[in-house]
Amino acid sequence: MLLKNKTAIVTGSSRGIGKEILRVFAENGANLFACARKETEEFTRDLAELAERTGVAITPVYFDLTDSEQVKAGVRTIISTKQKVDVLVNNAGVATGSFFQMASLPDMKNVFEVNFFSQLLFSQGISRYMARSKAGSIINIASTAGLVGDAGMTSYGSSKAALMFATKTMATELGESGIRANAIAPNVTRTDMYDQMEEKARDKLIASTALKRPAEPVEIANVALFLASDLSSYVTGQVLRVDGGQI
Repeated sequence: MLLKNKTAIVTGSSRGIGKEILRVFAENGANLFACARKETEEFTRDLAELAERTGVAITPVYFDLTDSEQVKAGVRTIISTKQKVDVLVNNAGVATGSFFQMASLPDMKNVFEVNFFSQLLFSQGISRYMARSKAGSIINIASTAGLVGDAGMTSYGSSKAALMFATKTMATELGESGIRANAIAPNVTRTDMYDQMEEKARDKLIASTALKRPAEPVEIANVALFLASDLSSYVTGQVLRVDGGQI
């Protein structure tokens, strides 16, 4: 129960890594704001079942990361509950792949809007609220694509690299308010995005790891749990690679 009596926000919580983070946090006692782009019967049912099983409060919040006004409204919705926010996990994102010379500017702008600009906008609003309590942990889900120059990763990798750099400046600027900021950089992880990857590119990434296998979502969620908990109280401004020993 590492997060007992804490409240966490998780974006992109309806599937993949975000869904697993939501489960792990709930099982460790956190009350949750589960953010998603839109409401579905499956998501509503999953939240209700998780809340009943773990005994925590889970509040859904819906907004589209491509719409800055919706992002701001999401911040206002959370703040209006007057609950102290201890943890923010910026997990939502989009993945795309195209070679540099064929990447279109509109596609690149869309990737940055979702993976970078919207994350900063949301974090600005939530961090101001966190600062009132002089405590908090912000966790940005990045990617090793932002560290390794693989072909076809211009848009996605650049957006994640920008997010990792911003994480370090966030840590520097928010530290005096008691807020920590860290990023997690997973390698290829077994999610919906894993299934959408070209098999050859996916196998190349797996072969580049010491463990010779993809990550499971729970392995990323467990690192997020560490960064969200008091076990990491003196860890900030870091990019933790969860990459199976990518070499």
